[in-house]
Amino acid sequence: MLFWPGQEQQEIEEIIIRGAKTAATIEQIMQLEIGEWQNSDKRKWMEIGVRYYRNKPDILDRHRKTIGESGAREIATNLADNRLANGFTRKLVDQKVGYLLGKPMSIQADNEGYLEKLNEIFDSAMMRRLQSTGKAAINSGIAWWHPYYDDSGRLLFKLMNSLEIIPLWADEAHTILDAVIRDYEVTVYEGLQRKTVRKVEWWDTSGVRRYVADGTGFIPDVEAGAVGAHFTVVKDGKEQGMNWERVPFIAWKYNEEEQPLVELIKTLVDDYDRNKSDNSNNLEDLPNSIYVVENYDGTDAAEFRKNISRYRVAFVSDDGGVDSINIEIDTEAYKNHQEQNRKDIYEFGRGVDTQGVDIGSAPSGVALRFLYSDLDMDASLMETEFQASLEQVRWFIDAHLYNTTGIDYSGEEVEFIFNRDMPIDESAIITAIKDSVGILSDETLVAQHPWVKDVLAELDRIKEQREEEQRNYGGLPPNTPPEGGPPAPGADSG
Repeated sequence: MLFWPGQEQQEIEEIIIRGAKTAATIEQIMQLEIGEWQNSDKRKWMEIGVRYYRNKPDILDRHRKTIGESGAREIATNLADNRLANGFTRKLVDQKVGYLLGKPMSIQADNEGYLEKLNEIFDSAMMRRLQSTGKAAINSGIAWWHPYYDDSGRLLFKLMNSLEIIPLWADEAHTILDAVIRDYEVTVYEGLQRKTVRKVEWWDTSGVRRYVADGTGFIPDVEAGAVGAHFTVVKDGKEQGMNWERVPFIAWKYNEEEQPLVELIKTLVDDYDRNKSDNSNNLEDLPNSIYVVENYDGTDAAEFRKNISRYRVAFVSDDGGVDSINIEIDTEAYKNHQEQNRKDIYEFGRGVDTQGVDIGSAPSGVALRFLYSDLDMDASLMETEFQASLEQVRWFIDAHLYNTTGIDYSGEEVEFIFNRDMPIDESAIITAIKDSVGILSDETLVAQHPWVKDVLAELDRIKEQREEEQRNYGGLPPNTPPEGGPPAPGADSG
């Protein structure tokens, strides 16, 4: 069997974590792992990735400062303080998700019964969840699914919050899970008081342990069930706990290093935001030139510095008079710097800058492939990781089907096809298809046609059309007259 009935839980005396044995209890292990996770750079980058995707970069927290009387920098209240957030991260993330996961994924299998069951599970809601998973993986470096059963007994997969999941890997390549710690908060009501309760779960192949964190340690969560199985089934009118043979969590990685996109482009985005905001401030402050008042005394150096920085007024002594010094903005240097910044963001973010390249009104297929080459490369690496995740998903599906139908589909060949969404040169593709007639099969040619969405349905329509034509012409090919008869319409009578 692919999983076995739940049994009485026992304390785990030893567990291998990061290659070293320890005799610590589960509670001690959780304490160490959670403490390390909360302070880890990996978790911080996850938070930054989500924040930048929502277009809340660091520039929004910046205050324009000037030099005060003491020489220290102080917040300026009388000068322009524009904070311009540019949504590069969101555009790049959505671009990657739309390119790789914008179209529904196709599934191919030789076993039609198995294919039908897979298509039932991978319904429209599942495809939408796959898109959300892609977004979460790019923002956080890794996303997580948890398989579970609903009240009607349907196998479903829940997209988890990556910040809540702490994986304990059995191997250096991060492909096999020893256990998973889930650290999360829930809102509860005690009378009319609303409070937040922190809960912690330990998942392994022997079941799940639930705790409530009280600030000093972990207390078994008796209300939710301190110890339980992965799920329950009803057998002979009785509920029975059951466990998967694997830890019921599936990792979806953006790349092998589990590194979020924002980590690669944050400094560039911050520099772009900062320079654009500063330039906007200078343009707004431009009418306020620095005034030089001659033949005036009585200001010390600190006040003089403050006046220039904050009020843009300088008092000097001599022959009298007032002059103004205009602010000079090097627009050419600013433009060049920002253009290079933008190029670098798309270069290292591996995206397509639709404003940065002029490909003409009717771009060729070669030009489009070149324009999308970086995005396509990143999508290919991401697809490799997602294919591995789909194999994990399939394992749980096969286990479910075996235990509900008694049929073992684990040996069947299945192909998950990601239908990438890229602008194409339709005329060139159609011409190439016509030139390949007689060289490639009809199914291959139809599958490549840009107007075809359902290959099998289109092949059925072609078959019906040909059969109808044969019936109309007495079993003869179109444009072929019966023997001794007049030419068929459109036929050459010469």
